[in-house]
Amino acid sequence: MSEKGREPPQRLSAHIEAGPLAAGLYLVSTPIGTARDITLRALDVLNSADILAAEDTRVMRHLMEIHGIPLRGRRVQAYHDHNAERSRPALMAALQEGASVAYASDAGTPLVADPGYRLARDVAQAGFRVNAVPGPSAALAALSVSGLPSDRFLFAGFPPPTRSARLAWLRHWAQLDATVILFESPRRVNQTLTELCEIDPNRMTVVARELTKKFEEVIRGTASDLAADPRMANLKGEVVMLLDRPSAAVVEQDDILAALHLRLPHMSVKDAAKEVAQQLGLPRREVYQLALSLAADGDGRSDEI
Repeated sequence: MSEKGREPPQRLSAHIEAGPLAAGLYLVSTPIGTARDITLRALDVLNSADILAAEDTRVMRHLMEIHGIPLRGRRVQAYHDHNAERSRPALMAALQEGASVAYASDAGTPLVADPGYRLARDVAQAGFRVNAVPGPSAALAALSVSGLPSDRFLFAGFPPPTRSARLAWLRHWAQLDATVILFESPRRVNQTLTELCEIDPNRMTVVARELTKKFEEVIRGTASDLAADPRMANLKGEVVMLLDRPSAAVVEQDDILAALHLRLPHMSVKDAAKEVAQQLGLPRREVYQLALSLAADGDGRSDEI
């Protein structure tokens, strides 16, 4: 069929329901980029909730306008880091009166790097129901496209802003046997990569920015490769960084023998082997055999201690 004869694509509008919601707090996940990432259930909840609360009221209103959800006289109440203590009592009072309260952060899943967890904690402790309205998450979206192992992962949040604190923070998380996911300001990505190079320049690292948006970009490489990449100095938009788990260290036999020589003069073969195996991350049986050989050659004490 020619271009002239081709029918225009059919536009389908989502069916949004406005049925009553049971009383409780509804944590509504919202798009991290593309507006149509929102779920139908999230639209239903925003349409039906008695009370609307948002980290940024302008973002909430804009999202509802995009999807054709009327406010119908409802006010969007701000709830963020700077006013949480003042705003929470009013939301708790509304729940006490049997209202349904929908809360959304700026983007993604509420309670992930936003102040909503305090609200959810207090609501749960007061005996009201907390409902998850699942949907987009920048952390999980980045993990999905990163190409890094996803069988074990940890979301570590934002690194500290100062160099010394950030370096200590990176050292702590970089030793975990899991993929580490963190959020970072685009202005500090280069600094974080530089400091990661001080810990492990060969660590596989992924920088994902503007996820699900028009200019989405996923950059993969070692920490040293990315630190030298000129793109890191001029990043824009929302950024998620991911660190691969540490690779298994290669331990030379000379290192094992040296560690055993330090211990055997004042420890039993069994205890020396156990301690060295734990220190170097090696099978205890393998280290024990080496320790026995040293003891038999007269280079260490007997196991009869």
